[in-house]
Amino acid sequence: MTRASIFDQLSSLADPTRGRLLLLLDRHELTVGELCAVLQLPQSTVSRHLKTLGDEGWVASRAEGTSRQYRIATPLDAPARRLWELVRDQTAKTPLAHHDADRLRATLAERKRKSQEFFSGAASQWDALRAELFGKRGEVSSLLGLLDETWTVGDLGCGTGPLSEALAPFVRRVVAVDASRAMLAAARKRLDGLPNVELRQGELEALPIRAHELDAALLFLVLHYTVDPARVLAEAARALAPGGRLLVVDMMPHDRDEYRQQMGHLWQGFDASQLESWLHAAGFHAVRYTPLTPDPSAKGPSLFAATARTAAVSHEPLAVSDGAHKPRSKRRRSQLTANG
Repeated sequence: MTRASIFDQLSSLADPTRGRLLLLLDRHELTVGELCAVLQLPQSTVSRHLKTLGDEGWVASRAEGTSRQYRIATPLDAPARRLWELVRDQTAKTPLAHHDADRLRATLAERKRKSQEFFSGAASQWDALRAELFGKRGEVSSLLGLLDETWTVGDLGCGTGPLSEALAPFVRRVVAVDASRAMLAAARKRLDGLPNVELRQGELEALPIRAHELDAALLFLVLHYTVDPARVLAEAARALAPGGRLLVVDMMPHDRDEYRQQMGHLWQGFDASQLESWLHAAGFHAVRYTPLTPDPSAKGPSLFAATARTAAVSHEPLAVSDGAHKPRSKRRRSQLTANG
């Protein structure tokens, strides 16, 4: 945040509308259009308040295709953070803020609906479409960091199951998760006959996986479809055992805005600093972001592979999010502890 006097900071937060606006941006990145819809204010008013907050260092923005995404500036310095926490607590109690929260949920749900519309009829063509965009070499190269015969690996956002199929012969167990019933139906046909692959339906933001159930997790070309990537990464961290590994393969930043309309993309790639910030906030360390060599036959954007690990020791209880899943055996837990 840019340096400003306490009086300038007080002045910029004195307007109740700016408090409501910051309350929305404290947890989510939103466009001007989305802010107008949630606050039920004209664009000129929202833009004026954003400029004031931006001038005082409260708000930051980034280009995302033809639009701009706004968020609260981070990190705030200590005095500004204390001031904002005071204003935030008071603002959140107002009736207008409660109405804003209801409209925000509807706005985020609409984002998700647009992305899911693509999948409703794409399952049968998904493999060919993805191969045309990104080529086939990315799948092979991305697996090199995962293979260990004792591991339980999570294929998060498994789609039609090509990576689960590739992983199954080399690991103890694969837990394949996807929110789309159509994708899981296609995956079930592909994975029939592989006894160590378990398909589960669920959202990446609330995984149907117990805490510490996985030794490794993979997010392959799925993060750009998620509304809240930071929450997805935090869920992955929860599902990983102490010292567990995460591999994210996705697009590097690009300017192909047509993917939003044609394929339901919500993010136009991720750069190293953005992804590293989310991973560190989720509790990961040893983060590496590596651009992948482009496949000559691929027509889509360049890809990267990012790896990270959870802490070697955890004091969290082994919570169960789905009572239908059996807990790990004592022998398995002891092995994980011994391996650090």
